[in-house]
Amino acid sequence: MPLTRISLKKGKSIEYKSSLTKGIYQAMVATFNVPENDVFMLIHEHESEDFVFGKDYLNVNRTDDLIIIQITANNTRTVEQKKALYAKIVDILNESIHIRKEDVFINLVEVGKENWSFGNGIAQYA
Repeated sequence: MPLTRISLKKGKSIEYKSSLTKGIYQAMVATFNVPENDVFMLIHEHESEDFVFGKDYLNVNRTDDLIIIQITANNTRTVEQKKALYAKIVDILNESIHIRKEDVFINLVEVGKENWSFGNGIAQYA
């Protein structure tokens, strides 16, 4: 059920983007109990002038390799599960695509179960 939007600067390879989506999905399965084949991810690539961010906000030094991950999911997870998800995503991406942990920005948007339709105009979770 998560819908994941990934924003980054243009120029990364297909392999990089594939590893990125696989790593995020792997982390969601491990920490959020996301079922098999529940994969809905969008990659948004931006020109430098369209990708603006605070390079040192909250004393986190970010580079132009920053990835912004926004996950929309049901509001059913605990704070511990959320923290585990953030840590797992960063660890997997650091290992698989060698991105600096400082360059992974994650935002979780929680919604009620009734706010999804996976097709056919049906609210499958309502």
